[in-house]
Amino acid sequence: MCGIVAYIGTKNALKVLIKGLRRLEYRGYDSSGIALIEEGLRVFKKQGKVKDLVREIGDIKLRGTIGIGHTRWATHGIPNDVNSHPHVSKNSKISIVHNGIIENYQAIKTDLELRGYTFKSDTDTEVVVCLIEDIQKNSQLQIGDAVRVALSKIEGAYALVVLSEDQPDRLIAARKGSPMVLGIGEGEYFIASDASPIIEYTDKVIYLNDEEITVITREGYEIRNLQDVPQLPYIQQLDLELEAIEKAGYDHFMLKEIFEQPQSIADAMRGRLAIDAHKLVLGGIQKHAEQLVEAKKIVIIACGTSWHAGLVAEYLFEDLCRIPVEVEYASEFRYRNPVIEKGDMIIAISQSGETADTLAAIELAKSKGTIILGVVNSVGSSISRITHEGAYLHTGPEIGVASTKAFTGQLTVLIMIALRVAIRKQTISLPAYQDLLKALHQIPNKIKRVLEKNDQIKEISASIKEVPNALYLGRGYNFPVALEGALKLKEISYIHAEGYPAAEMKHGPIALVDENMPVIIIATRDNSYDKIVSNIQEIKARKGIVIAVVTEGDLLISKMADFIIEVPDTPECLMPLLSVIPLQLLSYHIALLRGCNVDQPRNLAKSVTVE
Repeated sequence: MCGIVAYIGTKNALKVLIKGLRRLEYRGYDSSGIALIEEGLRVFKKQGKVKDLVREIGDIKLRGTIGIGHTRWATHGIPNDVNSHPHVSKNSKISIVHNGIIENYQAIKTDLELRGYTFKSDTDTEVVVCLIEDIQKNSQLQIGDAVRVALSKIEGAYALVVLSEDQPDRLIAARKGSPMVLGIGEGEYFIASDASPIIEYTDKVIYLNDEEITVITREGYEIRNLQDVPQLPYIQQLDLELEAIEKAGYDHFMLKEIFEQPQSIADAMRGRLAIDAHKLVLGGIQKHAEQLVEAKKIVIIACGTSWHAGLVAEYLFEDLCRIPVEVEYASEFRYRNPVIEKGDMIIAISQSGETADTLAAIELAKSKGTIILGVVNSVGSSISRITHEGAYLHTGPEIGVASTKAFTGQLTVLIMIALRVAIRKQTISLPAYQDLLKALHQIPNKIKRVLEKNDQIKEISASIKEVPNALYLGRGYNFPVALEGALKLKEISYIHAEGYPAAEMKHGPIALVDENMPVIIIATRDNSYDKIVSNIQEIKARKGIVIAVVTEGDLLISKMADFIIEVPDTPECLMPLLSVIPLQLLSYHIALLRGCNVDQPRNLAKSVTVE
């Protein structure tokens, strides 16, 4: 959940760390802090945003060239100055920043208290740094070895960096279950939770593997595992531009990412969809393509918005490929005894590729001998490395906490996989296949037309910005879009919202409908159009406020609804790519009108790397 950045080199570490924390703030923004070596260990930390930390540091001149930084999403201990990272050891000579959860911290803490240690914070992280001090004190070990021994006693997930006053020329970094990237420069090195703080300085990175620990000096680095065996690192070149993580003139990252979707979807298709040849090439799943075609069942595991993309994929694979599909919350899948049989396939979906529950669910599925395909956005992420094969979204970094372009990127990749399987299985005719490829190719331009309605959607938002509740309805392929629209409204505007299949209104939720209840209905033309018209009539009979997303040229619903938002016509299986765009804009404008922080909604972080 939290963001980590660290630096060793010749630059002013404070400037590198503060800039890095600002780029990582989407991972957590309860508090932030830094620790530097400058005539001893100097620590500054503050509850609130990074700007509050900068204000706390003030005009103090800090010229140190080694340091660690942290921006926090609270797990153990409420957000305050004391619980903020970095934490320091009892002797105030060792400092640590940490992302993750230490499951056995209470037992370790009790043992350390018996040894005379006292603790200032409520965090599990302070326990770790005191454990490192205790081991070093009793074993006379170098700081790197003391960290390695301490980690052998720890249960849980972590990405951490340690800085020691006694060995001021080195950083110690380690990971297990939480992401960590090592950036390699000329005589300087960077550590971060992701590549965003690094790309300004270098495009050479190493993604640390689980249970790897690295000791970094200005002269170089060494990577070993917890058994102290040297590891051969794989240096990757970042395919990421600095401009991709800036706002580019937009007021918020979320708005920028909504408007990037024509390009991000085109990027997801680039090199895969050869429209002139009516051909799809998906090299990332080629090795296991035949097993996917012959799969008896597909199980999709995901969380949050990715789970909604999985629900759309359920319709796709069953409709186009005639393969049974189950869509599972990864957090539930991992804690029960799922029935996975020979011939089943797993598809794991995650924007970050670091979602803790999804990673754990993958490991469970792998233990049963199942082939797992990953659909992720972040190159080099944990899921991309532990799955057998998969496909990247190539939609670029998504900074806004509420996912937008990653959702449509996931849908685009899943649509292409389903079409590839369908034509191989011959469950779709060649003309129908070619028509869908052509329609998919047209989606980016059609999204541009939807985005032109931004001002209209802003006006609609103003009419319902004060409501306490909202309902979202959809049928078929658009039912998961209703769920996604409700989630977006909840995430960033804090309005309670629920999504339902439209036919389920009569089974309870219609009791909530009155003149103050907005009902957002996805009512595009498809096989259930007449049914959804009936649902609208039922809502209007109870004086509900109807906001309908309709197909361009719809004359019937426009006479019934209070507000309509038109989207271009497209085949039913592709409609979620268009119908979700108005819902994203609606949630954005409502949140903005309510004075909410759309990029950093309360209590949320971008990547859920802990349970």
